[in-house]
Amino acid sequence: MHSFQLLAKLQYGCGLRRFEAVKVRMKDFNFDTGLLTIKGKGGKSRAVPIPQRIVPELLAQLAFVKKMHADDLVAGYAGVFLEDQLEKKFPNAPKELQWQWFFPQESLTLIASSKEKRRYHVHDSRFQDAMYLAVKKAQLTKRVTTHTLRHSFATHLLQENYDIRTIQALLGHSDVRTTMIYTHCVPSKTLKEVKSPLDF
Repeated sequence: MHSFQLLAKLQYGCGLRRFEAVKVRMKDFNFDTGLLTIKGKGGKSRAVPIPQRIVPELLAQLAFVKKMHADDLVAGYAGVFLEDQLEKKFPNAPKELQWQWFFPQESLTLIASSKEKRRYHVHDSRFQDAMYLAVKKAQLTKRVTTHTLRHSFATHLLQENYDIRTIQALLGHSDVRTTMIYTHCVPSKTLKEVKSPLDF
């Protein structure tokens, strides 16, 4: 089950980069605290709030992955792909539920060298294609890509007068100057609310 719509909601709702969104694992969700842990650029981790509005959809996806994982184990699959160092340290991790991709590829991949069947996360090009088709169907006149979702996340927080440092942390920018780029395309609410003394 691929809900590219859910993937898009998660990317926008959490301000994720595309590669971060497709690589979310089961263990990254903490529904008790309402936080999603993201492994970003350079392996840096950050926590972002889980959008409460999509929790029922996320829980349905979680149940779907649990069922798929149980079926995979019965079929004798070798697990998900992990970084080499991680797999050496935790050899059982690829088969453990917590390490499964939250948005898995539908089919298993046969590794020729080891004859093992493994599962990838959904490929980001498929997500891009789904976005392209959705934009075309909606007959939007502006250029919209998956990155637009992340850009919109930052823009909308700025419009609500969120602090730039908070937005920087949520986006996982190491330099605030990168975050500052968004301020150029957002008229500040406080600026708009200024009145002429003649109107007092």
